[in-house]
Amino acid sequence: MNYSAIRYILGYVLMIEGVLLLLPFLIGVIYWEEQGKWYLITALVCIIIGFLITRKKPDNFLFYLKEGCVATASSWILLSILGALPFWLSGEIPKIEDALFETVSGFTTTGASILSDVERLSHCALFWRSFTHWIGGMGVLVFLLMIIPLGGGSNMNLMRAESPGPSVGKLVPRIKSTAQILYVIYFGMTVVELILLLLGGMPLFDSVTLSFGTAGTGGFGIRNDSIGGYSPYVQWVIAIFMLLFAVNFNAYYMILLGKWKKGIAMEEVRCYFIIVFAAIAIIFCNILELVGNVGDALRHASFQVATLISSTGYSTTDFDRWPQTAKMVLVLLMLIGACAGSTGGGIKVSRIVILVKTVAKELHSYIHPKSIRKVNFEYKPVAHEVVRATNVFFVTFMLVFTASAFLISLEGKDLVTTFTSVLACFNNMGPGLALVGPTQNFGPFTPFSKLVFMFDMIAGRLELFPLLILFHPALWKDAILHHK
Repeated sequence: MNYSAIRYILGYVLMIEGVLLLLPFLIGVIYWEEQGKWYLITALVCIIIGFLITRKKPDNFLFYLKEGCVATASSWILLSILGALPFWLSGEIPKIEDALFETVSGFTTTGASILSDVERLSHCALFWRSFTHWIGGMGVLVFLLMIIPLGGGSNMNLMRAESPGPSVGKLVPRIKSTAQILYVIYFGMTVVELILLLLGGMPLFDSVTLSFGTAGTGGFGIRNDSIGGYSPYVQWVIAIFMLLFAVNFNAYYMILLGKWKKGIAMEEVRCYFIIVFAAIAIIFCNILELVGNVGDALRHASFQVATLISSTGYSTTDFDRWPQTAKMVLVLLMLIGACAGSTGGGIKVSRIVILVKTVAKELHSYIHPKSIRKVNFEYKPVAHEVVRATNVFFVTFMLVFTASAFLISLEGKDLVTTFTSVLACFNNMGPGLALVGPTQNFGPFTPFSKLVFMFDMIAGRLELFPLLILFHPALWKDAILHHK
């Protein structure tokens, strides 16, 4: 285990977080808010500690996937702990476990909150909540890859540990260039949404924070009614961009290269939009009589489909009051999630497609035992390693989900609340149903349950294994031997 390289990466992560914390401090200065000083103090602590850690460069930058997983999981835990300090030190979130929950929810782009009244927060706190979504959406380590030159395949191992999807590929030969391309697309789309929201008459602060939340598919709002109080134009803009940010960024890269047909023809993207339009149609028909207006029914159906399949978590209405069929479709969307290679959460459309095709292949082998048939995806055979990894991921997902649901059930809350609260955190969705519906929050849960939720949020964002590896006995045995 290359501990010196991991230490060096963590030092850089601290310095990056310190620099980013200066932005909410500046917001505090602009609005003359006393709470801003805590962001400055935390920023200086992060920068100083990070600088001291990175003064000594590792002799060897080369590390493998296990180091990439450890560095990634440790970075996200460290980011969350230090990012929670301003909330707690300022007294805006008095309980440390609540401050940590809110920050973990922000960085993992979950959007689940313990706050019942977000409008009482200062502007710097509201900005930091939303900004954590934007930071976590693409991933701080992907940003780091543009800065630190690592040796050999270390860049790829770091990206594989943080980036979502059954497999991670390079857009261009150099990982550093791939990271730059991803951030150019990410930043560009954020700016376009920001401009469109401003054109709709939304105030600048609202436009910036909601653009951050949409881009990171996070869902922290700055109003108690989330997006419900804004105009239909604003709601449509946010709905469209939630869907766009949940698309595989490889498709956008192809479009930028002028390969429109190749980008649009990606199998995962096509399946994603088929699911979206089918879900909108079913929910629209199911809620039309309840809503009473065709335009409003279409807008609410489209928005809630967009917010849940993209794992964003904004809401325009209390969908917990919708008919059972509509709510069932929304729960299925929460399970499926966005495309791989996007900022969205969930199991991912690509995995669902591969799993369905694997089942079809097995059924075919029962009928034709001597036939040889491969699983094809994106117009080419899927490597056995990817199919195996997809199956292992799904089994692990179900095991961790079941264990988490059991632990949360010890609180004695109803089944719908227990099931959807775990699903909302594990798939980085935000709202669930019943006691964690769009008008409710996670505040009433015990500190133990919040700890389980925080584990689920980080595990879901990092797609399980980078976090689970920290609990493997062999890792700690190796660490003890190294220390000796």
